[in-house]
Amino acid sequence: MSATTNTHAEAMGSDDSGHCPIMPNYGRPVVTFVRGSGTELFDSDGRRYLDFLCGLAVTSLGHSHPRIASAVANQASTLLHVSNLFATEPQVEVANRLDALIRSGTGETQPGQVLFQNSGAEANEGAIKLARKHQGRGRHGVLSAFRSFHGRTLATLAATGQPEKHEPFQPLPEGFRHAAWNDLAAFEAAIDPTVGTILLEPLQGESGVNPGDTEFFVGIRKLCDERGILLIIDEVQTGLARTGKWFGFHHHGIRADIVTVAKALGNGVPIGAVWAPTEIAAAFRPGDHGSTFGGQPLAAAAALEVLRVMEEIDAPALAVEKGAELTELLEALPGVTGVRGMGMLLAAELDETALAGRTAGEVTLACLKAGLVVNGVTPTALRFAPPLTVTSTELAEGVAILAGVLETPPTTDNGAEASQ
Repeated sequence: MSATTNTHAEAMGSDDSGHCPIMPNYGRPVVTFVRGSGTELFDSDGRRYLDFLCGLAVTSLGHSHPRIASAVANQASTLLHVSNLFATEPQVEVANRLDALIRSGTGETQPGQVLFQNSGAEANEGAIKLARKHQGRGRHGVLSAFRSFHGRTLATLAATGQPEKHEPFQPLPEGFRHAAWNDLAAFEAAIDPTVGTILLEPLQGESGVNPGDTEFFVGIRKLCDERGILLIIDEVQTGLARTGKWFGFHHHGIRADIVTVAKALGNGVPIGAVWAPTEIAAAFRPGDHGSTFGGQPLAAAAALEVLRVMEEIDAPALAVEKGAELTELLEALPGVTGVRGMGMLLAAELDETALAGRTAGEVTLACLKAGLVVNGVTPTALRFAPPLTVTSTELAEGVAILAGVLETPPTTDNGAEASQ
């Protein structure tokens, strides 16, 4: 074991036999982070890293943002929790701001309503239940895209278009089917009378950072309108400025029937949300759905300050500006054959020379050892999702670290491949 791994084992509570009390579903991490500031992370040995992943597009305003930390501390000393049978001030204000931001890119004039959850998977689960309740029995079918990712609960796993993830948990809930991403004809062919909902990400992050075409989304909206199908847009990873618009579907000028949000909403504090127009939200009656902690005051206070800061700094414009800088830097690297994505959610495709017999996951681990946190999202592509507040100097430093890794021949101790 390396010194870093030994330190991690101690932090995780491993005993002398190596037993760790934490279940192994994330593998065994090789670094224990103890603090962060902005784009920087520091491990238990005091080493500094640049975080170009943001906990999978979560800490969009950077680590330990002083205003968010203050808002959380103030709320913790004021009111931590009450039942959702009662309202709280931060919860109501977050719902109003989310509603306004979602409608800002669609021309919708009538206000919608928000259901709070604790995570992206829970938000998508709530959205699926809402859609099924609204559409009624016999129109329970949910159509989503192959290679999509919508969560790991049983229903959101069934909606996720990755059959290899389904097999260990069969039988999954019925009524879910999949069609080829960006293929309007395939979606039209997959619709039968039972399909009442289409569920799509604006950009497929987990399968390689693959954006959807405007023609595809416009066509899907038209299909939904013609056949009375609800369109759920999963903005868990793409929402709140990450793609250069407040929400990814805003790039396509279409209307969504239901929108799910999480990740960046709390900048690290767990919170998710489901938005829908009032006439669709009305399908939920008391007792139809709930969450003990969904939208509780601490999480809502964090989300409220996140939204305030994002609006003040014009976060979508920052994502466009910094995304263009990062794209230019990556495209200049030998061995990078292309950069794809939107705003500050990007993937760099690596050629055989750059990989040098490694997978992108092994390159990710080498980057980690060199002080850069990225993600091997496919065997040949790295995913980048730095904070929207990253500086030009930090972008240049991070890409320089990657360049050094790609120029260094791999050794035999690359270790296990870093997972998504």
